[in-house]
Amino acid sequence: MGRMYGKGKGISKSAIPYRRNPPSWLKLSSQDVVDNVCKLAKKGLTPSQIGVILRDSHGVGQIRNVTGTKVLRILKANGFGPELPEDLYYLIKKAVSVRKHLERSRRDKDSKFRLILIESRIHRLARYYRESKQLPPNWKYVSKNAAALVS
Repeated sequence: MGRMYGKGKGISKSAIPYRRNPPSWLKLSSQDVVDNVCKLAKKGLTPSQIGVILRDSHGVGQIRNVTGTKVLRILKANGFGPELPEDLYYLIKKAVSVRKHLERSRRDKDSKFRLILIESRIHRLARYYRESKQLPPNWKYVSKNAAALVS
């Protein structure tokens, strides 16, 4: 089956380490990592950007292994949780940019087709998030109001 966000159809993927405890060389405590996550969230970074910065700058491979909880759960517990899930936010942002392109280039049939695919992914993901109670039950994607969601 194909990927939801890429062109690939393969089965290759990265594997997280089997051991679920932090490495012995890591000197940061659990509270230090939580403080770093909250500090980066105050700057306006997304959960995946926070994970990349902690991995590259502080040597924390898996935040869950150090703290026992995931980045998004740490953010929600401290009141920094995003109002839209990150993957849905970026899909909406992509749809807004394609729609903006289509306003300038009306004859671009391929972009029109790609916009339909992107918006169907948005509807599918929104349905999942409504069912799992991460979005309110009356939340609906409306293309006219989408630019306001991602600005």
